[in-house]
Amino acid sequence: MGDAGGGFGLALPELRALMELRGPEALLRLQRDLGGVPGLCRRLRTSPTDGNAPRPTLERRRRVFGRNWIPPRRPKSFAALVWEALQDVTLVILEVAALVSLGLSFYAPPSAADEACGQASGGAEDEGEAAAGWIEGAAILLSVACVVLVTASNDWSKERQFRGLQSRLQREQRAAVLRGGRLAQLPVADLVVGDVVQVKYGDLLPADGVLIQGNDLKIDESALTGESDHVRKAPDKDPLLLSGTHVMEGSGRMVVTAVGVNSQSGIIFTLLGAAGDDEDEGRDRKGKPQDGAVDTPQPKGKRQDGAVAMEMQPLKSAEGGDAAEGTGTRPRGGPKKEKSVLQAKLTQLAVQIGKAGLAMSAITVIILVLYFVIETFVVQGRPWLAECAPLYVQYWVKFFIIGVTVLVVAVPEGLPLAVTISLAYSVKKMMKDNNLVRHLDACETMGNATAICSDKTGTLTTNRMTVVQAFVGGSHFGHPPAPAALAPPTLDLLAQAIAINSAYTSKILPPEAPGALPRQVGNKTECALLGLALALGRDPEAERAQVPEEHLVKVFTFNSERKSMSTVTRRPGGGFRLFCKGASEMVLRRCSSMLDAGGSPRVLGGAEREELLRRVVEPMAGGGLRTLALAFRDFPPRPEPPWEDEAAVVRELTCIAIVGIEDPVRPEVPEAIRKCQRAGITVRMVTGDNLDTARAIAAKCGILPAGSGEWLCLEGTEFNRRIRNERGEVEQERLDKVWPKLRVLARSSPTDKHTLVKGIIDSTIGDQRQVVAVTGDGTNDGPALKKADVGFAMGIAGTDVAKEASDIILTDDNFSSIVKAVMWGRNVYDSIAKFLQFQLTVNVVAVIVAFTGACITQDSPLKAVQMLWVNLIMDTLASLALATEPPTEALLLRKPYGREHPLLSGTMLRNILGHAAYQLLVIFTLLFAGEVLFDIDSGRAAPLHAPPSEHFTIIFNTFVLMQLFNELNARKLHGERNVFEGVCANPTFCTIVLGTFTVQVLIVQFGGKPFSCSPLSAEQWLWCLFVGVGELLWGQVRDTPTWVLVCVPGPGGRRWPERSGPREHPEVAELGRGKVLWVRGLSRVQTQMRVVRAFRSNLGGGSSPPGPAGPSPGPHRGGGALSGCPPHAELIFGDTRDIPLIDDTDAESEAPPIRAPPPNRNNNHGAPPRPPLPPPRAPPQPRDLPGRGGGGGRPKILPRLGTPSRIGDPLQIGDPLLGLGTPPQIGDPPPDWGPPPQIGDPHLKLGTPPL
Repeated sequence: MGDAGGGFGLALPELRALMELRGPEALLRLQRDLGGVPGLCRRLRTSPTDGNAPRPTLERRRRVFGRNWIPPRRPKSFAALVWEALQDVTLVILEVAALVSLGLSFYAPPSAADEACGQASGGAEDEGEAAAGWIEGAAILLSVACVVLVTASNDWSKERQFRGLQSRLQREQRAAVLRGGRLAQLPVADLVVGDVVQVKYGDLLPADGVLIQGNDLKIDESALTGESDHVRKAPDKDPLLLSGTHVMEGSGRMVVTAVGVNSQSGIIFTLLGAAGDDEDEGRDRKGKPQDGAVDTPQPKGKRQDGAVAMEMQPLKSAEGGDAAEGTGTRPRGGPKKEKSVLQAKLTQLAVQIGKAGLAMSAITVIILVLYFVIETFVVQGRPWLAECAPLYVQYWVKFFIIGVTVLVVAVPEGLPLAVTISLAYSVKKMMKDNNLVRHLDACETMGNATAICSDKTGTLTTNRMTVVQAFVGGSHFGHPPAPAALAPPTLDLLAQAIAINSAYTSKILPPEAPGALPRQVGNKTECALLGLALALGRDPEAERAQVPEEHLVKVFTFNSERKSMSTVTRRPGGGFRLFCKGASEMVLRRCSSMLDAGGSPRVLGGAEREELLRRVVEPMAGGGLRTLALAFRDFPPRPEPPWEDEAAVVRELTCIAIVGIEDPVRPEVPEAIRKCQRAGITVRMVTGDNLDTARAIAAKCGILPAGSGEWLCLEGTEFNRRIRNERGEVEQERLDKVWPKLRVLARSSPTDKHTLVKGIIDSTIGDQRQVVAVTGDGTNDGPALKKADVGFAMGIAGTDVAKEASDIILTDDNFSSIVKAVMWGRNVYDSIAKFLQFQLTVNVVAVIVAFTGACITQDSPLKAVQMLWVNLIMDTLASLALATEPPTEALLLRKPYGREHPLLSGTMLRNILGHAAYQLLVIFTLLFAGEVLFDIDSGRAAPLHAPPSEHFTIIFNTFVLMQLFNELNARKLHGERNVFEGVCANPTFCTIVLGTFTVQVLIVQFGGKPFSCSPLSAEQWLWCLFVGVGELLWGQVRDTPTWVLVCVPGPGGRRWPERSGPREHPEVAELGRGKVLWVRGLSRVQTQMRVVRAFRSNLGGGSSPPGPAGPSPGPHRGGGALSGCPPHAELIFGDTRDIPLIDDTDAESEAPPIRAPPPNRNNNHGAPPRPPLPPPRAPPQPRDLPGRGGGGGRPKILPRLGTPSRIGDPLQIGDPLLGLGTPPQIGDPPPDWGPPPQIGDPHLKLGTPPL
């Protein structure tokens, strides 16, 4: 790889040998042979403070020492993908059968036996028919070739997309590099030997290197060495840093010594890649399909489906366990990752359908062979002729081909393809929605999420922080104080505490455009403090220049456990000064004094400290501000304190100031959380902030509803107290009492987050297991991210360790992007369900048609080549069309399906069986009566190699066109009326449907013998199209809301049982408004007929004199004949003569008799309620009602539908006056309505016209 050293003082083998050493041996080699870090930098022609020179030497370094890039495994060639597609068992069987058919077609029986052989089961075939026998076998082979090529093309496209995802992931990882004295964020692939890289807490080391300067640096090397304990690194103890390891604490700078395949992880990756290639070759020789995936060794615990993870962590097994120490291979026989919910359901369904298809195929072949044998040798009594054996074999091969085609259509081999296409399509589109998917199964898992545990900072908030309040020198400022308001000693200490006690990579840079805000680079909390220093007239960079980072004595870096950061510097006059900043309550507990208005320390007692927390910190936190306290402590030169003992050093501090930092809620977050809640997803906030701050932010976001006191907001300590027993162990029972109502967990550690996530997932208190998504950005969030069903890492603020542990990276750190991920996940599930709904309809129809036709006519109406074309339509093309539907907001209007929800819902089964019934009715009608309907020759009982018939061509054409139109129906899963809605938003769907129709026209008109098709006339095409369009119309009929049936009395006057419980999907409730026009029209006619009957009834009872006014009846409660039914839902026409009297004692026993008030023309109140209808019976006779109106026991008839008092009232839809009785029976005489009322009749007091 270039000349020895290439002009540098060290050659590549020397650097590789150095990086293979460990501990004291490496330090000795570095100090003795290379002159320490300064000598190493001189040999590499670099500067430990400024890094490499810009461009001139970079390319030479790449040429000599290599690039920081590990070549991926060589992708499979198109020929290899074709070979894999050919391994499909059903296709192999079909190929063999086609070859046998092709070979036998060239055999001609002896002339003497020709007549006898030709009449076997089908009549004699002429010479032309026999000569064309080879076409069917050749057409089958050609069709198989087409299927294989399409499958291979899809796999090739899928692999290209996955590799594009891999490249995107690699480009996302960046490193802070010093070049020419300037710090720049560069892609890790651009690193070269000699670069000086700054590393910090949470980084994944991008290359091998030697530590130049470090601050409390601890590294997790378990990925390479298997050592679980964190290794402390220091220039004078253990300076070697290895690529692929994680910075768990601290910060530092290193000089790069090895990159790419020459780094320690690169060497192992190369070995693993070679071993993997060997294994793949062995698997390929065994014929095991590879599914076109890029199978590079996976560094993450969750298997990445087809894509390569961006981090280099070679010795992590695919299941998350550590590999054997000191070896370069993965342990074998480990547990495999559990399949996702959708994959498990699809696998189970595919196995069940495959078994059923195999059984149908075998039965078909057996019946065909038995039919042939019995018909030929028993019924016709023909002898066995040896000369005819090849012809008999041809028949049996034909039967075998029919059976195989039944199997080909029955087995849903398109399901894996549909899943892959849908996931790949979704992953590509999700990138535009700021979701970088690292593991494909996470995409559909997110669609079933029931809980989200979210961070606060940067996810729910903007992560642009500013100091808006401060408590300094005993004064509370409602805004950043002016420099003149602070004493000079206080101002100096505050500026130093901000500038020095922060990461030197955190900076405030000028705005990129005039009028824009200054840019915040690095930690946003530190940037808020740096902004305060600038507002006070101090330059943080000038302060840092006086105390360079390499001169710092000790740094206790911030982590989630200590929640503070402390830095020790040397004072110019001797001695040491410690600066500390962190959570207010924690820092104040360590303070024994506080600066007063003049800048002098004064004693801070316990009572005053509590008063300070109550009077200053709590009001700030209650306003949603993050509070930080800044403090310092001076040490004498002698004796030097034990800097490694943090507890002994960070105590007896003097408080400088308390600041309140505002991090506004993102404006789009409240709406996003409302969408989650509407979608059945519970959002919980897990944060390290103060409880008051967390509660205020949660209320602003909508996580805590206003005025709701039923939800829990706990601090980490209280949370642990509630869930742990006396021995400190977490008990699931205790946790189950906490998590359902928990909405905010404040002052929490990553361990608390992991405990909460694990407890929710392991809980069994609900009907189904919770599916939990978690967001994280810190190194210690890794366990929670891995434990969660879906882990989201922050792309901007997240550490490399968090990104590696995640499934999806939020490139904008925005909670609303999680909602988009939910929408895409549900869309994946629905896309697969749409494809399944379409494919199973085709399966059911094709299998039944082939089976029934073969058993009855000894031939399949759908030939083998036609079946392969149908298989191509319903597998590859349908998966492309239906699996690429874009998502809609309606997906968020329903609750998650749940892990136990069946893949085939009740609505889907009704759709499948309903459309299958229509298609089977059409196909069998055409099969057995098509020759009569179209006045053509029958295609049944045709000879072996008979030419294509118009009869069977019409059946084939009609079948395909019904599938095309049913593909539109399949776009809707939940009974939606408008199947065309959004169709133009999916150009792939439109292209495939139009393309399929075009190819179908070409096949029918020009396919001829290879496709067993005869050209059709224009009239025949129109009839085929008419039947195909009938699929859409039948879909509208089949989608009539099922609650309509509840309104139609069943046999004997009984009601159909009403559907109990809520509807399957909330959005279905909206569908009642979209009933088709004929339903509304019939309802309108029915209403008018009821009005006429009401008039007739009222006129008949008008002679009764009015009685005294009775009590005002109560409100109507649906006691009419069709109570409980929605308006316009009744599709029955009753006869008023059968309507019972209101107080009929024959009414149902559970309904008490209700007496109607006497007629009163001056009382226009509502009519009295009537009990539900009893079963049909003879019309009741009028009875006397003593004490009612006129006297003397004069018989009076109770009013039925309407009373004279109501004739003048307007009739409203749903009015009890519009009730109906039992439906009229066939043969009943029409009712005698009498003469029509005349205009001017005194009984006709017309009010508002009825609707």
